[in-house]
Amino acid sequence: MTKGGKLIIFSAPSGSGKTTIVKHLLKQPELNLAFSVSATSRPPRGSERDGVNYYFMSISDFKKHIKNGDFLEWEEVYRDNFYGTLKSEVERLWAEGKNVIFDIDVVGGLRIKKKFPEETLAVFVKPPSVDELKIRLKKRSTESDDKINMRVAKASVELATAPQFDKVIKNYDLDVALQEAHQMVAEYVGAQLSDQEDE
Repeated sequence: MTKGGKLIIFSAPSGSGKTTIVKHLLKQPELNLAFSVSATSRPPRGSERDGVNYYFMSISDFKKHIKNGDFLEWEEVYRDNFYGTLKSEVERLWAEGKNVIFDIDVVGGLRIKKKFPEETLAVFVKPPSVDELKIRLKKRSTESDDKINMRVAKASVELATAPQFDKVIKNYDLDVALQEAHQMVAEYVGAQLSDQEDE
């Protein structure tokens, strides 16, 4: 792969708020960020659109891409539930002169960091507690209790990987977490923040 801009990874257990943080950062023009759309073999949820939220593909298509070496990283997160980052997606965004931001699970985030150690800032978003995580996931009401329990069990394992990341943001207060994330990424990409950020 040809090298381009910076890579900024946000990883966390489900319900930690990483997607909210990433969406906020994408709205900051001085950071020059573009979102890396992941591929998945799961069906769309709610109003999710192909090519915007994810590249939705069948399990057999996903496995074909694995075989062809098209992924920068991929993982079978749950049985027959694959997620991955296509090399072509990162190259497309780098060709546009952008820094690429990822909202991606812990294993995938660490794999990208390993492949591009010099270009990557890996940030772990920590929820206040596993109990709080369960409450947030229930509030979403997009999944069954079984699915929620699976995510909560996985969260305990994921929390243990936090020390392997470059930075950890504790999302106890969303406004504080957003400001911290903005500051962190701006420093990493060398963006000038306006004075009001520092107040």
